[in-house]
Amino acid sequence: MSAEQTHSSAEVAARVERRWGTIAVIIVVMMALLAAFAGIHRATMPQPRVETTDPSRLHLSGEFVESNLGSVLEANGNVTVRAIGQQYSFTPACIVVPVDTPITLRATSADVVHGILIQGTNVNTMLVPGYISEQLMRFTKAGDYLMPCQEFCSFGHEGMWGKVKVIDKTEFADRAKSSGRLSCVGQ
Repeated sequence: MSAEQTHSSAEVAARVERRWGTIAVIIVVMMALLAAFAGIHRATMPQPRVETTDPSRLHLSGEFVESNLGSVLEANGNVTVRAIGQQYSFTPACIVVPVDTPITLRATSADVVHGILIQGTNVNTMLVPGYISEQLMRFTKAGDYLMPCQEFCSFGHEGMWGKVKVIDKTEFADRAKSSGRLSCVGQ
């Protein structure tokens, strides 16, 4: 191999390395721009609005008293569900909601960090003592969905399961007229 061929090979290698270096820098810059864009458009945590509550008084007064837990049909046709996570259960343990309706889940924890994961959906939120978690959801088909606690909360965590029962809109409206707050506990 002559000196000219060696010099030519070194130039080709340097050119290829510069190209790959440029591609790597472009990828890093693009990822940084995407992260900034997502953050600016509130697509990442933390929530833009933080609501607090006193976890030692949940059952005594305020939004999360026992008579206010469960599903309620609002005047605008939307449904609001209020729930509490506590060792080792959800209250109510079974939530009933209508199909194809905007639903707002408002939940908190009475003791330690818990999590709500509704299987087969994209609903996944943490329940932190002292803070109210709000999750928007809509179910497209009726049925029963399991709702396990997905944050380890201590011994007994594996038995912390709830259920979401999705029913027809008219059936839900009929139940809401007669009962007010709804849950499917005991059904």
